[in-house]
Amino acid sequence: MKVSQVVDALEWRVLAGAGKLDSEVNGGYVADLLSCVMAGAQSGDLWITLQTHANIVAVASLLNISAIVVAEGAPVPETTLSKAEEQGVPVLSTAEPVYQTVARMVELGI
Repeated sequence: MKVSQVVDALEWRVLAGAGKLDSEVNGGYVADLLSCVMAGAQSGDLWITLQTHANIVAVASLLNISAIVVAEGAPVPETTLSKAEEQGVPVLSTAEPVYQTVARMVELGI
């Protein structure tokens, strides 16, 4: 499944990286500690987090994460979104809590 299909199915907002939504989604990873993400996330994952600082883009880029999903409607600073655009990393947003976000992803078969 492509990121664009997940965005459409779950009605998420695209905050940055709209031109990179054709990446395949291979799974998901949930964590807020960057060191945990670096140790456990896989290429092609959707990364669900509450973190919004610019370092999330660097980690996602390093690991070839398909998209960062910021849950609970957490506001994402413009500096983070600018960095995401520069590096071609999609940043998505949902108002749902992390648990519900993951549950809906599982329903989609991710």
